[in-house]
Amino acid sequence: MTPPTEQDKFVAMVTARAEVTLPLSDFQPRSMLTAEEHEIGKARFPVIDYHNHLDATEPDDVLRVMDACGIERIVNITMQTGEAALRMIEKFHSASPERFATIGWMDWSGVEKTDFASVTCDRLERLVERGAQGIKFWKDLGLIVRDGSGELLRIDDERLAPIFDKAAELGIPVMFHTADPDAFFLPIDAHNERYEELAAHPDWGFHGAHYSKQQLLDQRDRVIARHPKTAFVAAHVAECGENLARVTRLLETYPNVSIDISARASELGRQPYSARKLFLRFPDRILFGSDLLPEEHMYRLYFRFLETADEYFEYPSHASRQGRWNIYGLDLPDDVLRMVYRENALRLLR
Repeated sequence: MTPPTEQDKFVAMVTARAEVTLPLSDFQPRSMLTAEEHEIGKARFPVIDYHNHLDATEPDDVLRVMDACGIERIVNITMQTGEAALRMIEKFHSASPERFATIGWMDWSGVEKTDFASVTCDRLERLVERGAQGIKFWKDLGLIVRDGSGELLRIDDERLAPIFDKAAELGIPVMFHTADPDAFFLPIDAHNERYEELAAHPDWGFHGAHYSKQQLLDQRDRVIARHPKTAFVAAHVAECGENLARVTRLLETYPNVSIDISARASELGRQPYSARKLFLRFPDRILFGSDLLPEEHMYRLYFRFLETADEYFEYPSHASRQGRWNIYGLDLPDDVLRMVYRENALRLLR
């Protein structure tokens, strides 16, 4: 028998290694790409983070991060309602009224009653009297909330119309988060690009929901069309970060709507040509937002994404990343950065 050659030994070794099974959760590849890196310690211009959730934080801790990163103000979208919401407004306003603002959370208590819209309008007045700068409708509308007959409440149900009119009367914007990424409406299987995230959080999935994502967005858009005097903010790139053509149509069609980029650098940054085109076309309609707990590294990734032309770097995210990709910087011009970082938010803040 002929002894194995060195090449035979090498092939056998490589073959054996290739047969090793590695759990997907343990696969954490390191990019071999060598590219320029720009660390942005502070944003080029003062920043208003228009979309964050600070209820579980302490103002002094948040202010330290804000000062370190050049964040002028954070808008806390409280997830409290009733008296708890008023206390949350006061918590941050008393700490620093020039550095914090609050958007209220839609209170669905009593939705089964016929006077719900009237009661909600009174609640809105009270929130605004105490300093609230807007009201947010979350994805429970259209997916969970039911009326007195047990029917799923549509986003465009005419019974809610007085609430949107009241927002216009009070001069506050309505923020909509009425869907989620496309992947959340698909089966959690081997073809889902966000499998790892959804496998860890299966309750985030809406596959088989009564209304499809397209139907939910269409309902939202009908509300925007019916209330041209009301200012709307479509959160998370209008929930269409994977489809910027649809975002473009939304902004073209409805001058009363803006979008924020919160928690969607991951989507925008993997399509930098299309994303940059969107920013350059609608610089006065796009708001900076993070939707991540204030932390220096997180903000600096956002600044790197918006201000540099860096290639293939990590995106700001929760502990569990949204998908196995990296992003590219948009290298936005100064006039666009000023509007996105601060000026557009100022127009909405009373």
